[in-house]
Amino acid sequence: MVHDFAREVDRSIAQVRTDRPVRSGILARLVGLRLEARGIMAPIGACCEIRSADGSRIEAEVVGFSDKTLYLMPFSEPTGIGPGAEVRLMPNTGHASLGPELLGRVIDGRGEPLDGKPKPECSTRLALLGLPLNPMERGPIDRILDVGVKAINGLLTLGRGQRVGLVAGSGVGKSVLLGMLTRFTKADVVVIGLIGERGREVQAFIQESLGEEGLAKSVVIAAPANVSPVLRLKATHLTHVVAEYFRDQGKDVLMLVDSLTRVAHAQREIGLAIGEPPTAKGYPPSVFALLPNLIERAGVGRHGHGSITAIYTVLAEGDDNSDPIVDIARASLDGQVMLSRKLADAAHYPAIDLNGSISRVMQNLLDPADQKLANRFRRLWSLYQQNIDLIQVGAYQMGSNPEIDQAIQLRESMENFLRQDMHKGVDEDMTRQDLKSLMQL
Repeated sequence: MVHDFAREVDRSIAQVRTDRPVRSGILARLVGLRLEARGIMAPIGACCEIRSADGSRIEAEVVGFSDKTLYLMPFSEPTGIGPGAEVRLMPNTGHASLGPELLGRVIDGRGEPLDGKPKPECSTRLALLGLPLNPMERGPIDRILDVGVKAINGLLTLGRGQRVGLVAGSGVGKSVLLGMLTRFTKADVVVIGLIGERGREVQAFIQESLGEEGLAKSVVIAAPANVSPVLRLKATHLTHVVAEYFRDQGKDVLMLVDSLTRVAHAQREIGLAIGEPPTAKGYPPSVFALLPNLIERAGVGRHGHGSITAIYTVLAEGDDNSDPIVDIARASLDGQVMLSRKLADAAHYPAIDLNGSISRVMQNLLDPADQKLANRFRRLWSLYQQNIDLIQVGAYQMGSNPEIDQAIQLRESMENFLRQDMHKGVDEDMTRQDLKSLMQL
């Protein structure tokens, strides 16, 4: 029986004409998440439809090949699909439909609506993988981005076109901070990619964190954890190409991707399924090639024409900041904002840990006086943290060190400066005034 089926597959391959691509073939094997098809030619990233004899149909994406065998990964569970099922190449794959009609909408990785409204009718089509920019044509990061969060505006100032990591464990207020950034940031368009998170968080984020006002200027692309890894990757690429579209219209775009770690997990599932060797913590080499490529798609456009300010959340699993995904994010991004579990446990929100956070372009954005104030604040905060044990047990004697004395005196005021109500934004000018008043006491 097996030999008869193999001969049938080989016969179909023998009938293939070599002067044109083959549009259909036969499903030959299923191994874990990987489907194998023979008798069909298709490029990496192409979508195929698999039709079984009983009428079952699923869609799958080409993720690899070996000799005359294509490796496919389905968009849904391959229930009802068996050996000999017909595999057909679908037209117009690997592109996305884009336009202003996407604003205010919630869509999935294939551009299909999730909000119950009709599918957006967009006139522009672009490749999901985008077009690389010549680094010599990019404009500089020389304009401050007002995000409405005091701790970031004052001490981790961001520029339009900067790429930043939001590094956090679970349950430390990451989603709340993302919602604040979405509502308060002064950007023309907000593009949000919810990749690999819990399904209930999609609706909760839109209704509670984003709200109607935030959604009106936003595009939300959602691919929760229960969907196929290829759909999660497609949603990630779609998030970036939507941001690139609005950037090329001259808009200043804020792009939030939650989370970069789940994107890496999706690529890990695909890589291992097609036979890539695991390396650090089981991640195959393709993961470490994918992430920098994604990050480089953000930034300032050609000659300063539009910008994408990207904030990627990175999950420090078990609060382990030496995770390989955390390391590669630090190396590729223009800074990071660390969230601290200790601060969150003390009801200090947003729980931003200044000791591990940095903005690598801040010195290019602020005048020397404002930079000096920010550095002074960070030094006093760090000095207190370094001597907290001595201070709390009463072993430190006032007058021993003038800087530590000032850090103790200002501690409560500094904590109040860093805390912020999630429903109230504070603009850049007000932040500078508050910081100046605090540090000149």
